[in-house]
Amino acid sequence: MRVLVLSASYGSGHNMAALGVAAALEREGASVAVRDHFREFVHPRFEQVTRALYTWMLRRVPLAWAAAYELADRMAVDSALSFGATRVGLARLARHLADESPDAVVTVHATPAVVMSALVAEGRRVPPHTTVVTDFVAHAQWMAPRIDRYCVPASEVAHEFVARGIPAERVVVTGVPVRPEFDESVSQLEARLALGLRPDVPVVLAMAGSEGGLGRLGGVVEALGRLERPLQSVVVAGRDIRLAQRLARAARGRDIRVLSWASDVRRLMAAADLLVTKAGGMTLAEAIAAELPLVTYGSLPGQERRNERFATRAGIAFTARSPRELAATLDRALGDPAILDRLRRNIRRMRRACPARNVARTLLDLAAVPA
Repeated sequence: MRVLVLSASYGSGHNMAALGVAAALEREGASVAVRDHFREFVHPRFEQVTRALYTWMLRRVPLAWAAAYELADRMAVDSALSFGATRVGLARLARHLADESPDAVVTVHATPAVVMSALVAEGRRVPPHTTVVTDFVAHAQWMAPRIDRYCVPASEVAHEFVARGIPAERVVVTGVPVRPEFDESVSQLEARLALGLRPDVPVVLAMAGSEGGLGRLGGVVEALGRLERPLQSVVVAGRDIRLAQRLARAARGRDIRVLSWASDVRRLMAAADLLVTKAGGMTLAEAIAAELPLVTYGSLPGQERRNERFATRAGIAFTARSPRELAATLDRALGDPAILDRLRRNIRRMRRACPARNVARTLLDLAAVPA
């Protein structure tokens, strides 16, 4: 079985999901090729410019991105108002499918999913295909009408897909595919000892995705500094070295460890009692896999705010809007073990074991059905 996985480099979440699915497919015996749809089937320069524009909007004019995101949710995927943007790369992808003849396709970004749907609409022969929704959101641009299977993160999202017109038999609740290490249990004691953390003092982990500057980690450090209870904190600044340096200066004299980059997120999450983060889809998925309660803070308008609403309504997270409110929320949660226990129970109820494997088997089962 040869499988093509189509991703995109807007944020790290899509690529991480792609790698998780690829690893699971390979464990099932498939041969997998992961491709960046925009870089390889549109143009490398297009991918660079649009990714830079996306990041600039999130940094400088997040409300403009939020408006565009909300407008897109009110448009059909093939709307003329998109000016063909959702069909970019169609011709090159069609040639690639004809030349390479993969047995199945997985998309982990909405645009290549729409392009696959458009190829079907044109009467072209395409292999069995599924799309993996990487946010806890039912957004119109994920609902291309001719996708064979939609792998969604939670039952609530599945219900909304069906309510908005997707046939129920095409929607499968798999969870968001995470990296293989999140399928394994990790001892909190062992994780703390490996990281040089005290086993008897609560640990708060703070993150803001791979681009830490898009979050409000300065406010997190300020909130942590307000707490008087014994506490250990680890703040991950992502790839932003200058941000890490600023945070380290702000944290001086406190039990706050600032990391510029962390490769072992699984161990960090295992060591923590509570995660403070903006509500990126992949970070939320990894916290669910690690059964780690959350406080969302600094979520960007658009999909992150919708992820945040999902998490609070599901009872797996609290939300804070200011450093003062964040400090009070942390103090309350860390001071009452019953609160964290309740959040963990809610996470366990919604958690899907081995989501990447679930996606892989959904696709392989689909591909095994005679055309």
